[in-house]
Amino acid sequence: MTVAATVLAALVVNLVLWLAGLVAGGSFEYTDAGTVSAAAPAGVVLMTVVPLAAGLTVATLLGLWWRGFLRVAQVVGVVLPLATIQGTAAADFDGASTVALAAMHVVIAIAAVAGLEVLRRRSDPGSREGER
Repeated sequence: MTVAATVLAALVVNLVLWLAGLVAGGSFEYTDAGTVSAAAPAGVVLMTVVPLAAGLTVATLLGLWWRGFLRVAQVVGVVLPLATIQGTAAADFDGASTVALAAMHVVIAIAAVAGLEVLRRRSDPGSREGER
C-alpha cells in the first residue's frame, strides 16, 4: 500500500509540474537522430511510475531480509534521480521543459526517501503506529 501511495503521489505532482511547464511555454519536445519526439505526458507517467515502483518494491523486499537496506535504498533513491537530471539538461529541451523535467527528478527523489521512511518506521520492531 505504501509503495502504491508513494508512486501515485509522485505521479500527481509530476503531472502538475508538466502542466505548469506547458503553461510556461514548454513543448517537452526533443530531437533524437533528426526526429522530433515528445517526452510528455506518456513519458512523464512512464518515467515516474516504472523506476519508482520498481525501486520501492525491490527495496521493500530486500528490507524484509535486512532492515538496514532501507537506509541504503534511501541514499540510492536520492542519488539516481538527481544524477539523471544531467541527461535532461543535456537534451535540447526548451527552458521551461528543462526546468519542469528537472523538478520531476527532484520529486522522485523526495518521494523515494519519504516512502522508504514510512516503510522503515513500520518495520521497526520498537515502534508502534501512531507514536511518531
